Amino acid sequence: MGDAAFGRLHPELQRRFSVGLASGELCVGRGVMDRIWHGRAVVKPFLAVGGLRNILLPRTGRDVPFVIENVPYTDSYGRETVTFVRTFALPGGPRRFDATMVHSPERDCVVDYLGTHQHLASDLHLSAEPDGSLLIRSGEHRFREGPLDVRVPELIGGHAEVRESFDERTGRFRIAVRVENRYVGPVFGYEGSFVAAYRDLRSRGVRAGLRPVREEVRA
Repeated sequence: MGDAAFGRLHPELQRRFSVGLASGELCVGRGVMDRIWHGRAVVKPFLAVGGLRNILLPRTGRDVPFVIENVPYTDSYGRETVTFVRTFALPGGPRRFDATMVHSPERDCVVDYLGTHQHLASDLHLSAEPDGSLLIRSGEHRFREGPLDVRVPELIGGHAEVRESFDERTGRFRIAVRVENRYVGPVFGYEGSFVAAYRDLRSRGVRAGLRPVREEVRA
């Protein structure tokens, strides 16, 4: 997003999104999702399939406790990577929504690898809003498995919009995520708030089970 735009973010957002190998910090957020919602019934099979690899959320709920873990590390291809692993304490057992992010000089954006096996790669475009909040919009999606490397068509793909802000009154971060499909409309989303704690990366490291099972070199 560039230094100028980054400098327009709220200072708390600047610190949170400065987590990396250079800072030597990791960040763990703990909070509550006020609502996790789904769109029409037609989207439910896609959510169920995605849930098998920790992509998307196949369940809904209100007042759901959750944890988000942002931990930087160097992946097996030498790229600095930051985890965005969200664990939701839903009825019937916890569910995860896994993502790992890298910067791609070739694509000139952040690439978001979704799921336990990084099957889905999405371009992310970041911008600072006038109120100091962060807006993230998804771009092209690509599916990778073995020799398969295809662009996800709009018919089954989704456009994601993420807004994150800091509420000075409560001292909490607020997050709102909405995913839509061009043809069927809203797919799923969630909104809630959390508090963030920062830890020394050297003493904590990347806990077992946080990194993806398989890493994808293709951005």
